[in-house]
Amino acid sequence: MVKFLPLKEAVAENLQDGETAAFEGFTHLIPTAAAHEAIRQGFRDLTLIRMTPDLIYDQMIGMGMARKIIFSYVGNPGVGLLRRARDAIENGFPRAIEIEEHSHAGMANAYEAGAAGLPCAIFRGYRGAGLASVNPNIRSLTCPFSGEVLAAVPSIRPDVSFIHAQKADRKGNVLVEGIIGIQKEAVLAARRAVVTVEEVVDNFDDLHPNLTVLPSWTISAISVVPGGSHPSYAHGYYARDNAAYLEWDEIAADRDRFQAWMQRNVIEGSADDFAARVEHLRKAA
Repeated sequence: MVKFLPLKEAVAENLQDGETAAFEGFTHLIPTAAAHEAIRQGFRDLTLIRMTPDLIYDQMIGMGMARKIIFSYVGNPGVGLLRRARDAIENGFPRAIEIEEHSHAGMANAYEAGAAGLPCAIFRGYRGAGLASVNPNIRSLTCPFSGEVLAAVPSIRPDVSFIHAQKADRKGNVLVEGIIGIQKEAVLAARRAVVTVEEVVDNFDDLHPNLTVLPSWTISAISVVPGGSHPSYAHGYYARDNAAYLEWDEIAADRDRFQAWMQRNVIEGSADDFAARVEHLRKAA
């Protein structure tokens, strides 16, 4: 049964060292506050899964939390490199990590297969691409009905998925609006799911029922964290903080500057800080 918990408790109850964790949100509703809480609690040896790893995975990798990453496209959206991820992959700093790279389509299909309880995803993909030569988990099979050769990848079934959303009601149902990305499938594929939300409302009676993307029985814990996806945006609440993404490229380029920034803004911070960070972005939403 879903619990309403402070974020610190929600993360502590649902994530453990060595687990497989997904922090999902595709350019929108990225669960930054949840990732920062995981960093503060110092988890280690995680397998981190994410379509388009961006700032939060650069930060988690840079803090030595990741044993392996499963991903599609490693980059700072609209800016360039993820410098802490690159340092780990190329130089083993602060620790060496394993990588498993897929296409966006491969990841989306793998999540959907995991949500359906299937062992693998089968789809048309990777034709003419070289990823299969460096990723042994990209395989092919022949359709028994048509003879067509199709791509196959293992389903994604995280131990825990973290997402951010706009609203939860008092019963623990969660409303997601705007770009949904793969959040719904990430929750349904996981053994446990933690959702941070902008606010809790009494009910969704004045909204179309199809907007209730995640019913309460799919969720382990809900934490109210206004601004919890900053510097990404939350449709209807605040805009994307483009300046923060540009600034991150400079911060992450230097190991010492990165550590100092993380100490000041994450380790010594809290989930309560996020509301203030997005105040100047609300009018632009």
